[in-house]
Amino acid sequence: MAATTTEVAGRVVRNNRWTRALHTAWFLVTVVLLVTGWWLLAGHEGRPSLLARVVDEPDVELHRTAGWALAVLAAVSVTVGVRGARTFVRETARIDHGDARWLARLPVAAITGRFGRHRGHFDPGQRLANVAFVATLGTLIGTGIGLTTVHGGPTFVWLHQVHRGATYVLAVLVVAHVVVASGILPGYREAWRAMHLGGRVPAATARRLWPETQSPDTRGDRAPRTGARH
Repeated sequence: MAATTTEVAGRVVRNNRWTRALHTAWFLVTVVLLVTGWWLLAGHEGRPSLLARVVDEPDVELHRTAGWALAVLAAVSVTVGVRGARTFVRETARIDHGDARWLARLPVAAITGRFGRHRGHFDPGQRLANVAFVATLGTLIGTGIGLTTVHGGPTFVWLHQVHRGATYVLAVLVVAHVVVASGILPGYREAWRAMHLGGRVPAATARRLWPETQSPDTRGDRAPRTGARH
């Protein structure tokens, strides 16, 4: 997913339309999976959830359909968006001098907004979150497909246990992501705009969170492009 960064009228367009659309699709499908998954885990299989009543579909079938949709999204992300996927992996896997210091300052910076400088499209915290999301979602997709093809036996029990454990981890990751992206923490105020309302973030916010978005020689009326892909 191309994620060119361009400054327009004092605002930075960090993510393009395709990136924002795919991000929204991942988020919505993941929410459906979490809602139906937790409902079934709580033992309410015979009683349809509010979401199941709205779409007139049993929670089990809705969960299974959402799971296949997640697998399709993953396939689209690494095929149609293969160039972006390669850059996503490269930017996520990078390790720069000062990353440990940046992470150590993160708890205070999230409140004060005084983040350490970092290089690359993602800050060190985002890189760790990327790894956690990819590993967790990949585990859910793999074990979910296994659960639909294996019926009973120790393999089914093992797949179910791993699937359930990955669900717990994903729930924590999603809550943390929403807290950060919503701007509840002062340091991340306005960060949510990077994926919504045209993806335009105030230039000051971009400089605070993503220092390389605007360097001294790329400010003003020019429209720099990073070439980074999300």
